[in-house]
Amino acid sequence: MKIEEYLGTLPENLLSGEDVQLPDKSFREIFRFAGLGKDDKFYHLGCGNEKGVEIAMTEFNVKNATGIDNNLEKIQQAEKNIKEKNIHVTFICKNIEEVDISDASVILFWFTDENIIKEMLKKFEKLKPDTKIITIWGPLPNCLPDKVKFPYIINKIPLKQAHTLQEQALAIFGVKCVDFVTAWEFAERYTKSIGNPEVKNDRFLTIIQTLTIWINAKKLGIACGDEIPESIQTYIKIMKMNFDIDFEYLLDE
Repeated sequence: MKIEEYLGTLPENLLSGEDVQLPDKSFREIFRFAGLGKDDKFYHLGCGNEKGVEIAMTEFNVKNATGIDNNLEKIQQAEKNIKEKNIHVTFICKNIEEVDISDASVILFWFTDENIIKEMLKKFEKLKPDTKIITIWGPLPNCLPDKVKFPYIINKIPLKQAHTLQEQALAIFGVKCVDFVTAWEFAERYTKSIGNPEVKNDRFLTIIQTLTIWINAKKLGIACGDEIPESIQTYIKIMKMNFDIDFEYLLDE
């Protein structure tokens, strides 16, 4: 099957990011990367549970921490958990597009839905200067990142427009071209950063991400050299022979 068909067999909520909770260690890495501190008003958009705002408040001593999610059950559980710990944060049960976030100084935003991203970009552009928007894996569309520690990326207001996808991609990877080693390194960073230590299929996910990164780099004209690296060819064959997942057709598009 084609890679898109394989992804289509996965639960929709996994692909959209819904119900995917970041490990505590990832929140700490993100907050240190963003320089989160006592003067910040932090918003976690699509918070799911209470962990992000809890760590922001108790370990990074932010001025305010707000979690927003449109899932009432999750918000009610988050509020219950926080109340038991006697931690003063705010939860809002609404679609993130409908919430006033104008006083934010740091925002964690991890969404893949294009319609949501498009609507939120309009809100982001109205935020006060120097507000930080943290994304995971990719920056905001058509924007140059202000700071990168892959897979964590910061865009700062006012947003810097990328003239081309190539310019944006090279700003993320920090290299003149993407080879197999670079693709593997960045794929592994992503898998380790958002993965759970108990997960047993990290290598499988890393291979999929590696092939995706390199093939996309090839399409954008930022892969190193004209030939397909032997390692990429090998992993394409492994995915086809062992898992019946086809990447080859992507090289012909």
